[in-house]
Amino acid sequence: MPLTDTQVRNAKGKEKPYKLGDGGWLFLLVNPDGHRYWRMSYRFAGKQKTLSLGVYPAVTLAEARKRRDEIKEQLANGTDPSEARRATKAAVALGTDRTFEVIAREWHTLKSSAWVASYSKLLLSRLEADVFPAIGRRPIADIEPPEILAAIRKVEARGALDLAGREMQAVGAVFRYAVATGRATRDPTQDLRGALKPAGRQQHHRAMPREELPDFLRAVAAYDGDPRTALALKLMLLTFVRTSELRAARWAEFEGLNGEEGVEPLWRIPPDRMKMRFEHLVPLSRQAVAVLRELRPLSGVSPYLFPSPSKEGVMSNNTMLYALYRLGWHGRATVHGFRGMASTWFNEAGYDRDWVERQLSHDERNKIRGAYNSAQYLAGRRQMMGDWADYIDRVAAGKPAAGKATPAVPVEN
Repeated sequence: MPLTDTQVRNAKGKEKPYKLGDGGWLFLLVNPDGHRYWRMSYRFAGKQKTLSLGVYPAVTLAEARKRRDEIKEQLANGTDPSEARRATKAAVALGTDRTFEVIAREWHTLKSSAWVASYSKLLLSRLEADVFPAIGRRPIADIEPPEILAAIRKVEARGALDLAGREMQAVGAVFRYAVATGRATRDPTQDLRGALKPAGRQQHHRAMPREELPDFLRAVAAYDGDPRTALALKLMLLTFVRTSELRAARWAEFEGLNGEEGVEPLWRIPPDRMKMRFEHLVPLSRQAVAVLRELRPLSGVSPYLFPSPSKEGVMSNNTMLYALYRLGWHGRATVHGFRGMASTWFNEAGYDRDWVERQLSHDERNKIRGAYNSAQYLAGRRQMMGDWADYIDRVAAGKPAAGKATPAVPVEN
């Protein structure tokens, strides 16, 4: 039942702290010394959190309820109230809410609920490392294009051309948010179009030429490093998911690995780990299942396929890339490039384009293909993935791989 003013006023300290609930996650915490504090519990992104709403009687019951309702409105809009409060405190610390850093943090908090957690964290760390030191304390309305370019040029000078472009895009997004909220009049990054060196996307995600695949498969088979890394490369080649999706994979996401009757082997990647924020299904070939069975005892009791004592708790983002370097493929291929190699093979073999696009988890929800459905074309995709794995087996065995697979007639909607 809701609290009354009399109950709050007469609440006395006891031997241990205790709570008086008012409903809607609002409660009064009464300490042994008699001090009374308003608190509110809530869940955000699957985590339980508690927020302080003030001290009674300075904050009355009515005022506490008003603050509770404001927090509920923030949650309904996808904003974490704790992060919003942190951004506000940062504005006070800097003496204004109109500096680039304060507005950038505000923008990041607003947008982060729609992003994968790892991407959200990475983006903020990039801004903190490369942009805030240069223009973070400048009033956003006073920042001119040369200042932005000077900051991004330092990233470019490290050879991180793709990263420089991404950071420029993020800076532009912050300026557009500032314009929308009345704290800037224009986005100066628009004046910098063409000022950066081209990123060279093919080089960044270089796909391995298929004629080099036999040598690569032999090198992986003879890899003398951590066997889990070699298995990761094999699994990446067989499933061609994104690197982040493989690194943080959990055993709970896999079905049918033990030959359960009527259960086809399947990897079900949840929405919160997908770039497009939709569940993604990966039909597993018998070769992929064999790799997973070999990997299982190497993971120990960890819920992850590739556990690590690192802060992130899973395999580093660079582990597989460095393995490619060690195998002699530095500058010749990237892990992400496996996606391009598989895509080319599928399209040349004549598989239905919808099967290929859905298996690559490309975003076609805004096209005429209809509502997004992770299970769409699953039967055809399962055949396609099996054919791809068989093709890799033929290449590894040194058998002719010129013959194309014969795709099934697409019958799914």
